[in-house]
Amino acid sequence: MTGRAIAVRAVVRRRLAHLGDEGEEWLAELPGLIADLERQWEIRVGTPLDGGTCSYVTHAQTADGRAAVLKLAIPEPGFASQVRTIAAARGRGYVRLLAHDVERRAMLQEALGPSVSDLAWPPERAIEVLCETLRQAWQVPRPAGLTVRPEEEKARALGDLVARLWERLGQPLPERVVRQALRYADRRAAAFDLDRCVVVHGDPHPANALRVPEPRPGAESGFVFVDPDGFLADPAYDLGVVLRDWCTQLTAGDAPRLARRYCGLLAAATGVDETAIWEWGFLERVSTGLYCLRFGADEIARPFLETAPLLT
Repeated sequence: MTGRAIAVRAVVRRRLAHLGDEGEEWLAELPGLIADLERQWEIRVGTPLDGGTCSYVTHAQTADGRAAVLKLAIPEPGFASQVRTIAAARGRGYVRLLAHDVERRAMLQEALGPSVSDLAWPPERAIEVLCETLRQAWQVPRPAGLTVRPEEEKARALGDLVARLWERLGQPLPERVVRQALRYADRRAAAFDLDRCVVVHGDPHPANALRVPEPRPGAESGFVFVDPDGFLADPAYDLGVVLRDWCTQLTAGDAPRLARRYCGLLAAATGVDETAIWEWGFLERVSTGLYCLRFGADEIARPFLETAPLLT
């Protein structure tokens, strides 16, 4: 394996470049890490998967012939939380974990089928499946001692990010859009209640929900999530992330009407407050666009930045 060339996705390379020397070192050591894990976990690594923006993901096969997926995360924060969330879920709403090494940022997971995004369903059908899967994922037990410090509360953190990046990136959005995002950040921060929090996925977009190969408990929707951030937040946050998408539909139609309709579907499917979902969704749309623009992923950032002004 050490002599095999490894193709890392362009978006991952851009993130590695943003990390400087640490990113270059991770990339240089990747072939050796894969070879070590092949020996340690008795797996055979195959072709890379076309997915992931902050990791190298590839097909693998276990010693007993089972299909699996090897995920190797780049050196950014959050990997330990991801492992903790998937391990605690035990397959309920999440992919099953076969092996992991937090220090080397490696996970071996069950192989899954196509994502909701791959199936190109209408938004209404995708929203239905994502909500059903999230209801399972929100049942992950809260780890003992896990809490949220004020500076780590998600709305406050996103508001700070929006204000900082908007200036640093040369104000790529109209000021009215940023003001709206910051108002929503203040309102969501003021509404924060630790007792209402669950372990949220953090990024439950359609490409992160994959079909299970066969029916099983914990995957009643037929799908499970991968790549959780796994922090404490209002469930409305996850639904706001779902609402953040559908940029193609919004730009092709009556954007405010469509977005409000999707927001209503999310609220009806989960019983979560519609206003909270809307505010989180707008804040996520703006912050995600600016964040992606920051590390050069213009093709990912552009749809979010183009649709946010349509919703003010």
